[in-house]
Amino acid sequence: MAEENPMVYIVEDDEAVRDSIELMMESVGQEAKAYPDAQSFLDEFANTMSGCVVTDVRMPGMNGMDLHRQLNSLGCNMPVIFVTGHGDIQMAVDAMQNGAFDFVTKPYREQELLDKINRALDQDAAKREFLVERQEVQNRLSTLTARETEVMEMMVEGNANKVIGIDLGISERTVEIHRGRVMKKMKTHSLAELVKMVLVAKGKLTP
Repeated sequence: MAEENPMVYIVEDDEAVRDSIELMMESVGQEAKAYPDAQSFLDEFANTMSGCVVTDVRMPGMNGMDLHRQLNSLGCNMPVIFVTGHGDIQMAVDAMQNGAFDFVTKPYREQELLDKINRALDQDAAKREFLVERQEVQNRLSTLTARETEVMEMMVEGNANKVIGIDLGISERTVEIHRGRVMKKMKTHSLAELVKMVLVAKGKLTP
């Protein structure tokens, strides 16, 4: 399923606040969708959604903290921004330690919230671009034979052809042939780029 266009998802039980954030986003040309409670949003949630979530902390039924935990359990990649009262700041800090993007305290300036939302949207776009890149690298890695994979692993560790040949019990010429095939299948001419690709594929390099 294709990913949806970036959207700001507003979860807020106060209708006036909800409408005001939605109008603010529309005024800068950013698509937004508002929900009166956490469950309404969860009922429509899908991992194909992109953008960010802006949620109040205190809401009837499921509060913002519980919503965040639910989204984490569902594998949500979208950044979450909390809108909090002063008495909820510690809760928001705790949420950030659990992966939330940021929080803004009421009463807030519209520009402050808008700036945080824009940064969250930028982060979401960068993360999704990275995930596409990682999948492409993993697809290329899957085309390597077992021997090519062995050679590649030793290449990215900085081993010379002679060392690779001795360790694998093959000639330097055979190593050179495997190296050439690895670089061709991985679509790169640079060892540094190959190292980066392997780190990305293994999750050791993040945006």
